[in-house]
Amino acid sequence: MIEVSPDRRTVTVSVLLALRRRGGRKQVVAPEGAPAWAPRRAQIDSTLVKALARAFRWRRLLEDGAYASCEELAAAERINASYVSRVLRLTLLAPEIVEAVLDGRQALKLTTAQLFRPFPVEWERQARARMAS
Repeated sequence: MIEVSPDRRTVTVSVLLALRRRGGRKQVVAPEGAPAWAPRRAQIDSTLVKALARAFRWRRLLEDGAYASCEELAAAERINASYVSRVLRLTLLAPEIVEAVLDGRQALKLTTAQLFRPFPVEWERQARARMAS
């Protein structure tokens, strides 16, 4: 919104915006319902990418027999077994969602914390949950 003072010496420009924390960084985004003033640039969330990389690496280690269980893997990595289990669930994400995360095209609301909560296993239901943009 642009306002001009009665004496026409002052112009005030108001810009609607919101700040969101994404991967440890602050990002300026247009609020819901506001007209898009610029196309969204790809913003790769390194935290999500790292979690996906761990998930697929750990799955491969389990499938290849390097470790017999999540507990054994967790002990070797010196982390909590429940964390390993939560991360391993990321291998159940639809390929489109994994590609969107790697390309920085995931939905703004998609965070590591959200992915660690239960999500539908069926890829079609994941898409309907709008996990990718």
